[in-house]
Amino acid sequence: MAEISTSIVIFFTFTTLVTLWCFYQTNKSRKHLAGIFIWMAVVGVLGYLGFYRVQNAIPPRFVFLLAPGILFVIVYFFFTKSNTINNKENLKWLTLLHTIRIPVEIILYYIFIEGYIPDLMTFEGYNYDILSGISAPIIYYAVFVKKWIGKNGLLICNFICLGLLVNILTIAVLSAPTPIQQLAFDQPNIGVTYFPFVWLPAVIVPIVLYSHLISIKILLNFRNSKTAANN
Repeated sequence: MAEISTSIVIFFTFTTLVTLWCFYQTNKSRKHLAGIFIWMAVVGVLGYLGFYRVQNAIPPRFVFLLAPGILFVIVYFFFTKSNTINNKENLKWLTLLHTIRIPVEIILYYIFIEGYIPDLMTFEGYNYDILSGISAPIIYYAVFVKKWIGKNGLLICNFICLGLLVNILTIAVLSAPTPIQQLAFDQPNIGVTYFPFVWLPAVIVPIVLYSHLISIKILLNFRNSKTAANN
């Protein structure tokens, strides 16, 4: 990706590290953080060697870039006990973490300008994920500082922003040059198969998904326990 400036590469790498730092604040788990760094190293090396850029492979290499992290998060969500999550996770950091989606969207726009992803994946197209990033500090202030919005309001916000994440993931998958490609044939989604941008689908996206799912689980558990106490 010779066309991508060094400043964008540095900016993205810094954004990834900030995402990891925010993630660490949510549960203070060094074990989880170490696991992510190992995964980052594996994905980074494969991305640098061009593994994910190979087309016409069966199964598509893009699957190995996106699926492992998402599957791990989903398994963690369904098989981790609720009381364990409630004791470890921090709703404040889980909310603030989504601010990272602002620089991510800026980076995606620059990658689009250089021709490596379609405009569909930017805020000029059908990617509204930047709204999640802009609203994150506002929601944090309204919920945890001023308490204008209760936990039910935070729950609704998480569902809405999760929907925005699913939207861009769907566009990204359908725009990638795989057998199921349905969009952006003139300028497909190949930018995220290059190092270091491989960390976006492999690391940042799973962490953002994790933040939504765990927040939703905590908030639902809180509401259910409150309802049970009232009864």
